Amino acid sequence: MDLSIVIALYNEQESLPELLERIRNVLQKPLIPTEEALPRYEVLFVDDGSTDESWDFIAQEAEADKRVRGIRFRRNYGKSAALYCGFKAAEGKVIITMDADLQDDPAEIPALYRMVIEEGYDLVSGWKKKRKDRVLTKNIPSRIYNATARAVTGIKLHDMNCGLKAYRKEVVKNIEVYGEMHRYIPYLAKEAGFTKIGEKPVVHARRKYGKSKFGLSRFVNGYLDLLTLWFLARFGKRPMHIFGLFGSLMFFAGGILAVWLIVQKIYWQSHGMPYRAVTDQPLFYLALLAVILGMQLFLAGFIGELITRNAPERNHYHIQEER
Repeated sequence: MDLSIVIALYNEQESLPELLERIRNVLQKPLIPTEEALPRYEVLFVDDGSTDESWDFIAQEAEADKRVRGIRFRRNYGKSAALYCGFKAAEGKVIITMDADLQDDPAEIPALYRMVIEEGYDLVSGWKKKRKDRVLTKNIPSRIYNATARAVTGIKLHDMNCGLKAYRKEVVKNIEVYGEMHRYIPYLAKEAGFTKIGEKPVVHARRKYGKSKFGLSRFVNGYLDLLTLWFLARFGKRPMHIFGLFGSLMFFAGGILAVWLIVQKIYWQSHGMPYRAVTDQPLFYLALLAVILGMQLFLAGFIGELITRNAPERNHYHIQEER
């Protein structure tokens, strides 16, 4: 199998016939001009619990054309869950994801495929250089989000959340997309050791049918997910390195401050100088708070290490090859 096209969808019955027709038209000729063979491909629809007639269309097409496959969820789980199941089922050497709302152009498929096969990219992300969305609700928040993602992840992509992406098969089989982490698949791939990540400007069209399934809350959730991914990548298997460090610093800082206040009080008292009781000083209670918080952070790191030690994936590493 040369190519798998994975399409996660939710209530897109109007768009699906046109989308599938355009995909078929694109794949009626070789993906690489120097070759004569037509591509062996599959179109894998993942219906994320649609309540319209999307699944009826998918089931009908799958019955008529063995290159069309479908997965249907009992309810709406989210795009990450749909991509996870799609990646698990995909069989092609190259996997291309795209949205079902016709905003991604299937005509981009051959170029993305060639960048993976001929240029050796592990992952190629689309870049909606000229967006057709509303400026205030989509464009500006998207630019802020992508600038933050670039700074945190170190991956220089202009549009990390673009649904149109191409992957080498090994990439999607070695990453786990969960929660709402589909926004950060390039970062997941990078942390798994797939570092050749490229970008291609792609055509972006206005939504033709229906309305967007994502609101402004995705930017807040995306920011929190980014922090989660960064933390897990850095300290997921060594939580004591961060909790223990900050806990120890707070514990010793609070302890030293408390001892200093007590010694100061004894010194002034022994020399007949006016003094305040240690318990009358707000600084003493701040020192006690630092000691208590430091102990809690240290214990949190210790418990995290115990959990990590007993986790089944504690020795899960990405092996590139064996000989």
